[in-house]
Amino acid sequence: QVQLVESGGGLVQSGGSLRLSCAASRSIFNMYYMGWYRQTPGNQRELVATITSAGRTNYADSVKGRFTISTDNGAKDTVYLRMNSLKPEDTAVYYCNAEHQVWRHEYWGQGTQVTVST
Repeated sequence: QVQLVESGGGLVQSGGSLRLSCAASRSIFNMYYMGWYRQTPGNQRELVATITSAGRTNYADSVKGRFTISTDNGAKDTVYLRMNSLKPEDTAVYYCNAEHQVWRHEYWGQGTQVTVST
């Protein structure tokens, strides 16, 4: 079992920046793909960014060039999402995700609210 705990959400003005953190209960990055997803009321959860244990990243088109996903290479238990040039449409609950590379089972964090004001 893996617990994921997000932090770093909040209220920011348009054009501002935030950094989200996701702490796993144990070192898992060697066996899991890590990712950030977001969801707004009435909509499906959507992918924001993912990172593999080799450091390969993937981003939704809507955040490319503005968001950066990274991990702490030392402890291998925290993943970050740096969000720059935030827009009101980035407002959502952001969830951390861990997906096992072989068995494909997943874990989710509880979510952290990001609100971007105009």
